[in-house]
Amino acid sequence: MEHYGWISMVPALCVLSVALITKRTIESLIFGSIIGFIILEKQHFFSAFVDSSLSVMGDPTIGWIILVILSFGGLIALLVKSGGALAFGEFVSSKVKTKKGALLITWVMGIVIFLDDYLNALTVSTSMQKITDKHRTSREFLAYVVDSTAAPVCVLIPLSTWTFYVSGLFEDLGLAASGNGSVTYVTVIPFILYGWVALFIVLLAIFGIIPKLGPMKIAEKRAEEMGICLPEGSKDSSIVDVDVAASVETDAQDSSLNGNQQKKVKPKLINFFVPIGVLIFYTWYSGIDVLQGVLVALIVMIIMLVFQRLMSLGDLFDTFFEGFKPMIYPLGIVVSSFILVDVNSSLGLTEYVIETIKPFMSPGLLPVVSFLAMALVAFATGSFWGVYAITLPIIIPLAEAMGTNIWLAVGAVLSAGAFGSHACPYGDTTVLSASGSGIDAITHVITQAPYVLLSGCITAIGYLVLGFII
Repeated sequence: MEHYGWISMVPALCVLSVALITKRTIESLIFGSIIGFIILEKQHFFSAFVDSSLSVMGDPTIGWIILVILSFGGLIALLVKSGGALAFGEFVSSKVKTKKGALLITWVMGIVIFLDDYLNALTVSTSMQKITDKHRTSREFLAYVVDSTAAPVCVLIPLSTWTFYVSGLFEDLGLAASGNGSVTYVTVIPFILYGWVALFIVLLAIFGIIPKLGPMKIAEKRAEEMGICLPEGSKDSSIVDVDVAASVETDAQDSSLNGNQQKKVKPKLINFFVPIGVLIFYTWYSGIDVLQGVLVALIVMIIMLVFQRLMSLGDLFDTFFEGFKPMIYPLGIVVSSFILVDVNSSLGLTEYVIETIKPFMSPGLLPVVSFLAMALVAFATGSFWGVYAITLPIIIPLAEAMGTNIWLAVGAVLSAGAFGSHACPYGDTTVLSASGSGIDAITHVITQAPYVLLSGCITAIGYLVLGFII
């Protein structure tokens, strides 16, 4: 595919610059996309922008994402309103007595819920938010822990949406026999250095072995000394925005008692664990389809609440639709980022970067150069699986021809995608981790940046060393 040379990078650079200056994500994405369409279509840029927007909205992947995120919003609202989330918070709080303990539980949950990064980010952030608040943890640090156990974990477990996708690519490219993609993926796991490093770095940060760095130090000082967990001057953008008292009041009538008398019901732990358990189980049972998992969990949740007479059917659906509202902004970012992906693809950004770095390729340098270059592309474009689809067909034969360890080279590319998902300001998991933690995406990206860059630097050094000794 042809590219536009260095001009291919202009839209992505515009997005990053405007986002850092304004701290506004959707506006930055739209601005960068329009700049890209001006480059591509000149005076016809607006019609091209509209056509791309319609194409993105008609894409089955976008439709899937919209349904997943909105359904999650409704499920979370029901978990909160029914008292299930409160019961879980009280249960964990009774077991966890320290800030480090609360964050360690968050880290463990991020590893356990490994099936999908959306499922991981939304479930862990909303479940642990109130608990970490109690122990004076900044929402910025919570978002960092959640984001660090999303994509970095999904690339390390051979039973996630990420690994199933890459396993399919392995089979298509002839790297694995038909049906053996997952077996081949297991061979690559030790070489996906970024996943291992990011997971270990966040654990060291939780225990204070790595000190609070940069903006995160300011955020943690604010939370610990003043008890203000949210960034100053910001409104809680959390998708958990329903206040629940110490007990759950219901308007349902208890016919066995006094006609219209209200009753108070102690929050039940079952109203959290059963829906979440069904969500995880059915996501796995359906072939790692999060949409099917969340829809079945919603059905089970509604049946449970009707049976318990906690809410009327009307209140149930009112609460469900209320859960959509906090999800609109994250959805806007995700949709806008796909428009930018379309622009970058048309400009040939990935192809330009690959062509630029080819002169620097050598058997020993191939892994580290692949990681650095593709990490830059993933970060700038917000396209992670797209980087895999475009880059692996080039890197695999190149590694074979140059005599580079093929698993190390493939691991470098997979690490680059995980880094991009972790670091990109408009990456879907970044946005959902921030929203679930109650902060905006730019604040999240800025505060976690020192840790992400540290993980990236260690990963690059690892590939540099291994490239010459393996």
